[in-house]
Amino acid sequence: MKTIVLAGVFALLGTLLGTRLAIRVLVRKGYGQLIRDDGPTSHHTKRGTPTMGGLVIIASVVLSYALAHFITFTTPSASAILVLFLFAGLGVVGFLDDFIKISKQRSLGLRSKAKVAGQSVVAIAFALLSLQFPDERGVTPASSAISFLRDIGWLQLPIVLVVVWVLLLIAAASNGVNLTDGLDGLASGACVMIFGAYTLVNIWQFKQSCAYTASAGPKCYEVRNPYDLAVVAVALAGACFGFLWWNAEPAKIFMGDTGSLSLGGALAGMAIFTRTELLLVILGGLLVIEVMSVILQVGFFKVTKGRRLFKMSPIHHHFELLNWAQVTIVMRFWIIAGLCVAGGLGIFYAEWLSGT
Repeated sequence: MKTIVLAGVFALLGTLLGTRLAIRVLVRKGYGQLIRDDGPTSHHTKRGTPTMGGLVIIASVVLSYALAHFITFTTPSASAILVLFLFAGLGVVGFLDDFIKISKQRSLGLRSKAKVAGQSVVAIAFALLSLQFPDERGVTPASSAISFLRDIGWLQLPIVLVVVWVLLLIAAASNGVNLTDGLDGLASGACVMIFGAYTLVNIWQFKQSCAYTASAGPKCYEVRNPYDLAVVAVALAGACFGFLWWNAEPAKIFMGDTGSLSLGGALAGMAIFTRTELLLVILGGLLVIEVMSVILQVGFFKVTKGRRLFKMSPIHHHFELLNWAQVTIVMRFWIIAGLCVAGGLGIFYAEWLSGT
């Protein structure tokens, strides 16, 4: 547990202290957020707020993971390195998007095709590498089966479909966080809860692992490196928590696509490696609501030839246009996120309990 605690503390301190320095540097360089003119007018006051704070989150997570292992003299695992690769890789795509917006002074960064291509390259590389590096039992970081609370045995996929499935999961999760990141502290607060949940899931799977538990029962977990994945998960939760100090209303900095795409990718990586891919739909219920509000808005607009289901999407903007205070929306959405996380953890534990 020492490595887990150290990683969480270092990541929290990294963003808590590092973000203050980043704000100064970004303000000096004039790297401020551009605000859409068609959005809520209350957002116009945020124009010029430093963005790309996701760089601090990425640096804090990677360095805290490395430092925690260095202090405890433990060896990094293939699973953790792959999640960090996905996390940082999507962060690079998000950084390019943010940097182009700032340097070109336009609301559009990377062209949609270029952005999708960048995400796809990172995701495909992650998917293929995740099916390598078997341990002594032949267990690889990812599996070829679709999972809910563990692998669903009869849903085995050929490698091509595995890559497609992983690509879809990563795209859904990264865009889910990206869409949720529209109000001060909303996405970072929700991510604290979800990564906190994955810390508990990984610790539980380690305690009940078929590989590490001498008296493994019939409901043990066939997962790879659950302890080290807990180290990554708690570092992610700690980094988001420290960043929230500066990102809460009124935000002194935004994470930008650099942060939202990378955090979404890390969520997908955690779900894939813990064999809880479909459970992420519940744990990340708030992200699903945000994404579905956009899908419903676009679909309704096309079907009705111009009518809108919501005043604006994602749905948090709908409530802004209903004159809800921003802090009220964030707090209530955090409550929804917390309920989804609690429900997901309850289902996870109940499934294990029912088989003991």
